[in-house]
Amino acid sequence: MEGEDNNAQVAATTERGARDVGGPCIDRQPDTAVPRAGLDPTAGRGGRGGLGAPAAAGIRVLKRNMKRNGSRGCVTRKTRFGSRERDWLKGDTQRGCVCLYGGTADPQPPASGPQASSTPQTDLQLVLCSTSTTVEELCAQRDGHGLYVQLHGDLVRRLGPSESPLQMVYDYLSAMGYKDPARVQQEAANSDLSCLIRFYSERPVNADRQERTLLKGIFSVRKGKSQLHKWAERQVILCGTCLIVASVKDSLTGKMHILPLVGGKVEEVKRRQHCLMFSSAGSQAQTYFVNFDSLADSQRWHRQASKVVSQTVSLVDLSCYSLEAMPEYLLYSQDVTHLNLRHNFMSLKGPGGLLSLPRFSQLKSLNLSNNRLGAFPECVCDILTLTELNVSCNSLQTIPAQIGNLQSLQTLSLDGNHLSSLPEELGGMSQLNSLGLSFNNFPNIPAVLERLSAVDKLAMAGNRMESLELCTLAKMSHLKNIDLRLNGLRRLQSGSFEAVSQVTQLDVRDNCLDSLDLSSVCNLETLHCQRNQLGTLTLGGFTLRVLHAGSNRLTTVNIYPVPNQLTHMDLSQNLLEYLPDWVCDSRKIEMLDISHNLLSELPSRLLNSLSLRKLLVGNNRLQRVPVLLDHVPLEALDLQHNKLDELSESLFYKALNLKYLNLSANTLENIPPSSQSEESLSTLQELYLTRNNLNENCGAVLVGHQNLRVLHIAYNNLLSFPASKLSKLEQLEELNLSGNKLKTIPSTVSSCKRLHTLVAHSNHIAVFPEILNLPEIKLVDLSCNELTEIQLPDSLPATLQELDLTGNSSLMLEHKTLNLFSHITTLKLDQKSTAATGDSVTVSTPWTHGYSEMSGQRNKLCVSVLAVDRFGDGVEACYGIFDGDRNEEVPRLLQCTMGDVLCEEVQHSSVDNVYMCNTFLTSHRKLGMAGQKLGASALLCYIHHEPSDPGGSFSLTVANVGTCQAVLCRDGRPVPLSKVYSLENCTEEMERVKRNKAIITEDNKVSGVTCCSRLLGCSYLSPWVLPKPWVNTTPLCAQDDFLILGNRALFERVSYQEAVRTVQAVRDPRAAAKKLCSIAQSYGCRDNIEAVVVSLQISEDGCTCEPPISTSELRGPPAVPASLTTGPTDPATLSSSSGIVSEFSSETSASEVCSEAGSTASDEHPSSGATSRSERRCSLHPAATLCGIMVPGSAVAGPHVGQFQQPPPSGATFSSNKSDNGLDSDDEAPLEGVISNGSKLEVEVDIHCCAFQLRPGAPESPKDLRFERQGGHYPNGKMRRQNSVVVSATNGCLLAVCGREIADLKKSPSTSSLFGKKLCNGSVVAPEDSHNVIEVALEAPKKKSGYFTAPAQQDPEDQLIVPPSLEQEVREQLRGQSPLVSGPSLPSTPPSLKEPVWDNPHPPAFASNLVSGPGPVPILQHEVYDTAL
Repeated sequence: MEGEDNNAQVAATTERGARDVGGPCIDRQPDTAVPRAGLDPTAGRGGRGGLGAPAAAGIRVLKRNMKRNGSRGCVTRKTRFGSRERDWLKGDTQRGCVCLYGGTADPQPPASGPQASSTPQTDLQLVLCSTSTTVEELCAQRDGHGLYVQLHGDLVRRLGPSESPLQMVYDYLSAMGYKDPARVQQEAANSDLSCLIRFYSERPVNADRQERTLLKGIFSVRKGKSQLHKWAERQVILCGTCLIVASVKDSLTGKMHILPLVGGKVEEVKRRQHCLMFSSAGSQAQTYFVNFDSLADSQRWHRQASKVVSQTVSLVDLSCYSLEAMPEYLLYSQDVTHLNLRHNFMSLKGPGGLLSLPRFSQLKSLNLSNNRLGAFPECVCDILTLTELNVSCNSLQTIPAQIGNLQSLQTLSLDGNHLSSLPEELGGMSQLNSLGLSFNNFPNIPAVLERLSAVDKLAMAGNRMESLELCTLAKMSHLKNIDLRLNGLRRLQSGSFEAVSQVTQLDVRDNCLDSLDLSSVCNLETLHCQRNQLGTLTLGGFTLRVLHAGSNRLTTVNIYPVPNQLTHMDLSQNLLEYLPDWVCDSRKIEMLDISHNLLSELPSRLLNSLSLRKLLVGNNRLQRVPVLLDHVPLEALDLQHNKLDELSESLFYKALNLKYLNLSANTLENIPPSSQSEESLSTLQELYLTRNNLNENCGAVLVGHQNLRVLHIAYNNLLSFPASKLSKLEQLEELNLSGNKLKTIPSTVSSCKRLHTLVAHSNHIAVFPEILNLPEIKLVDLSCNELTEIQLPDSLPATLQELDLTGNSSLMLEHKTLNLFSHITTLKLDQKSTAATGDSVTVSTPWTHGYSEMSGQRNKLCVSVLAVDRFGDGVEACYGIFDGDRNEEVPRLLQCTMGDVLCEEVQHSSVDNVYMCNTFLTSHRKLGMAGQKLGASALLCYIHHEPSDPGGSFSLTVANVGTCQAVLCRDGRPVPLSKVYSLENCTEEMERVKRNKAIITEDNKVSGVTCCSRLLGCSYLSPWVLPKPWVNTTPLCAQDDFLILGNRALFERVSYQEAVRTVQAVRDPRAAAKKLCSIAQSYGCRDNIEAVVVSLQISEDGCTCEPPISTSELRGPPAVPASLTTGPTDPATLSSSSGIVSEFSSETSASEVCSEAGSTASDEHPSSGATSRSERRCSLHPAATLCGIMVPGSAVAGPHVGQFQQPPPSGATFSSNKSDNGLDSDDEAPLEGVISNGSKLEVEVDIHCCAFQLRPGAPESPKDLRFERQGGHYPNGKMRRQNSVVVSATNGCLLAVCGREIADLKKSPSTSSLFGKKLCNGSVVAPEDSHNVIEVALEAPKKKSGYFTAPAQQDPEDQLIVPPSLEQEVREQLRGQSPLVSGPSLPSTPPSLKEPVWDNPHPPAFASNLVSGPGPVPILQHEVYDTAL
């Protein structure tokens, strides 16, 4: 009876959980527990020996037909198991749940009823078992034939009978980075994990892949073109390179007609419907007519056959099909010469196994790489016709002696195995000319290579060779090209005076060599020795053509004789103080890179070389440039980061071919003229003059470069730019004038018809330039200026994609202007922040931030920023950057969810390394299908109090993967806080990747994909690329000035020291971030650049209070002044870029927003009464509160005296000349508490995220209430609760969305999930159930504009505090809006908030209470929805 009661309870729990989530009913099979496979499966049914028995290793199958949506299950963690299952799982961490998915044969949905849907349903079984439960036991319990596993949505492999599925999951999670056994058990049961590892009870069928390997059917067939032949029913098979026509009954044993199709024809027969004609090649070609049953069949066969007939060789490509055996019909294609079976799971025996390969009598090329063979298939040695064999990445330990039978073999690839020796029989293969031995375990070059006289290329990168004697190479006189990368070489020397004359190309980069003497390699043409520790380098120069020796410690390079054949030389990032004489004597040198050295002068002969075309001398100590004596062919010259104060007068008219010149970061006060006469022959196209001492006089000189396309002259001393001179630069496409003292941009800029980018931030520009008439303008950045108004044409160019007007505090945009801007993809404007008046107390944070993103010369922006100045309930902050390199999807998804995940993980653990690591791993899992093939570097910074001392000092916890970096400025010096996870910079990561037998290409990328060894996403590269982050916690102190976050592109061009000096010179964090990105572009960066600057004001004890200025009590209701942009020095400013920024979606016009918001306009400012600056308070010394109402002044103030303390939501400011009742603004009297600017009312609308403030239980103390309602708003003071009727803290007006619009929006796919492009203000969208917003984002349609918003999430009630002076106005407006907002009446007692929201997948609709004092509380209930622009 006890067992029956438990079963009933479990069933009830499961059924109730299904109803809670609104999914289909769960069909449960009778609970079954078996201790071991092979025993009676009914022995444990309903008894005490089931899952509750600790000694039982039982298996329980919970069969559920679950409606799938992406990787998100409809059954949550709470409702997935009953109480017995949960108790059983808690008893031992070695127990867990395995999700078994069925095949693709999905049951049809019901035809009617509430569950009617066209979405297919997947049969999902939840199997409770232990880590010792094998596949054999599971199959015996289920009466199944086998289990299959799929990793990262890719190949599907049959599991062996002794493998343990649950142990595989645990091992996979442990390899990812999870350490806690209980957390591993929890993650293993998460349905999102199916995008990483998934088990099937039967092999899933992919129809598309199946038809590409085999097409088969019974059709009417006629042989030949003659009408004498009759039509007959035949079995027709298209497999490999042949068309097979056989008897219907005896398709394999009877008579078969085989028609080779390579080089033949396939045509449609017009006289007969759905009929195709197949013809073979040659003079005795045969023809078959096949009449198909439908047009779809005819097209499918025609498409596949057309691929075969178009081939020039008989190639069959069956790679990446998860095959265990070849199709049996393929063996009839006897003309196959090239067979590709790469990335499968080929077995040795059975029909179609590897033992069948010798049946291909003409096979020349065979690819068996990545098949998990484990042992070399000896049957391959019987295919004597082979000329090319690839068995790479198969975990091979040895090569059999029978390999010597393949006397025709010319190419043998053995890379990525565990080989340490080769058989002697290999030496008898006289025709072998290419041998791949990279990434094995060879300690030296195999001696058998001395006999392989035809091999001219030796690929042995990634082995274990620590030393090499050059005399060994001398014995192998046939070797010309040798690759010894990544071997850990410490010694490479010649033991004798014997010359090594045959080697022409040598690659020893990424080793540990400290010196290199290759003078005995007398015929060397190309040498790669980058990223060693070389102090000296000695070479012979007879035949040297190319030398790459960058990133070493070279102080000198000795080459004798003079390398007169040398054309390309890279000596960058060394310690050279002078250039050797032989460099100037080289007659054919065309490209010379000597940047990042210690050079103080350049030889005059070098610059006057008649062969040099590209010279890179940046980041040295040059004080002058030699005078050009004659015309030179120089085309590119980089002199950035030197100490030049003047240039040679003859530079431009002697170097007439000069097209690229970079003079940034010098001390130039002028530039030389372009010619000696008025007529200029300059061909200069790109000129970079950023960070010099140039003034407006340089404009007259620039006119001579009329072919100029790119001009960067930022951060100089320009007071103006001559108008007449700018008009002559008609070819100009990109102009950067940032960081000067310009007050205007000449109107003649309209003459630059090809201009597409204008960047002029951080100036004193007051008038918007006349650039919106330019036909090709794409990007305009006028942020951090003094704009007051914008004069616009009647229409904007369709090419305009981005407009940045942030940091213009006096700029007021009219309704018409905003409506005209509505089509712009990215529009950045300041949010008008509200400064509280009276003796009110505001919670501030000791940090402000600013950020900047620039796309560079890429077509899309693949970086994203997360910036939250107020994170959680206390004084905390969270900042992050995400760089997707070539993809924009993963950075946006991480931007939307990673803050939510961190907030949840902080609740589970107080150990910084644990919660940060779990945040990254969980975010990696939540990427779902997007993270299978795409990835991103990520960096997350969390400022917080230590859990052991909540009132103490702050700490900064930084975690990162990939190449994003964080630098802290402490005492004016940079302190790196992150770790660069790239193969070039991290030796231990390189060794780890090599141990896992990854193939690292010559550009140091894993499988040619990424240079990073740790990323979020790219799960298909596991275990080489992992998501486990580097975590570092640093206590903050008063000496910490600011924090810089940047991606790889930023710190590749800007050093830590320069970045710190740059930010120190700029007070505004946003302007500092923009300056970092601008100078990185001027230094030559072409990729996406991303920078975040966080200004810190940390005191010794963590207190951020300031003394109150006035303690007088307000007389009358406090008023809110007109919206102003808070300055960057105000520590209370919570912005995304030190002045809040918003982006508008081009989907909604400004007029639509204003009409939806129902804004009220007024042309007069409200009476402010007594005003005084607000007192800034910190979390250590909170102000007095009463029932959530802030008490101004002292604590004796009554509860009626209060004001809106809800900080303004981060959003755009819109204006309207109409009120919500249709009256003109001139006909209305001003309302107290309503913000207005002349005749324009400002309504601020934005999305917000509530997950950061969700905590179990309701606040019980006034302090908790204050943090709930004020200090915990995220971000930038956004409202924590979502309500359809929102009383804005900034203007007191009502923002309402009618019930009909809510219903329509929720039905829309774009608004029911996520719509838009990105969040410019660093916000994080609200999570869906169980934080599964990723899957919703994946389903959203991609748009070219707007930014990510989340579906509305119903949250617990929020009491909106209304001052008594505004109560009447609010009531009147509520009555005016009541027809628009629908909702049932609410009970007088609000529901309890003790349960956290994530424990309930669908929380009920809570109330939105309007509390106006101690009297009766009017309660309204409305449907919750977020309006996002």
